[in-house]
Amino acid sequence: MTFSQLGISEEIIQALNGNKIFEPSDIQTKAIPHILKNSTDLVSIAQTGTGKTAAFCLPILQTIEPKLAQIQALVLVPTRELGQQVAREFFLFSKHMPRIFTECVYGGVPIDEHIERLKRSTHVVVATPGRLIDLLERRALNLQHLKYLVLDEADEMMNMGFQSEIDKILSSCKPEATKLLFTATMPT
Repeated sequence: MTFSQLGISEEIIQALNGNKIFEPSDIQTKAIPHILKNSTDLVSIAQTGTGKTAAFCLPILQTIEPKLAQIQALVLVPTRELGQQVAREFFLFSKHMPRIFTECVYGGVPIDEHIERLKRSTHVVVATPGRLIDLLERRALNLQHLKYLVLDEADEMMNMGFQSEIDKILSSCKPEATKLLFTATMPT
């Protein structure tokens, strides 16, 4: 199976090749076609290092409408480090596409900096739950045009006690947004 056979565009494949990624992993082979062809929610469980981020990043990038200056995808992450890594992959894989803006927001940085950056055209927001709640309460962003809500390392966010924040975020999102949960482990 190739990325092209999965439905990934030539612009994204060019970026993948530039990053020495030539064949999709198992999780990518399963998740990418589902995300591209369905608007149903998805739970994906795969070990760390298997390409989970690209499994949701690639199809989301493919469906972003660059001319629509609205947040179309939100990725919730438990830590700043994971958020920076996810935002970097959105940037790398969109290198040959029309300009798609990704903003990473997290605690430990003055919130005014994030508010200022969110004033420009932003298509994808990668956020930790606490900072996103702060931004929502200040009306610094709008999630009513969201196509995708991704919970990356969802189990970690639950273990860290973010259940109420996630519930609040879910209630702020467009109800029709496709929810994608990616995790390395799932409690039974």
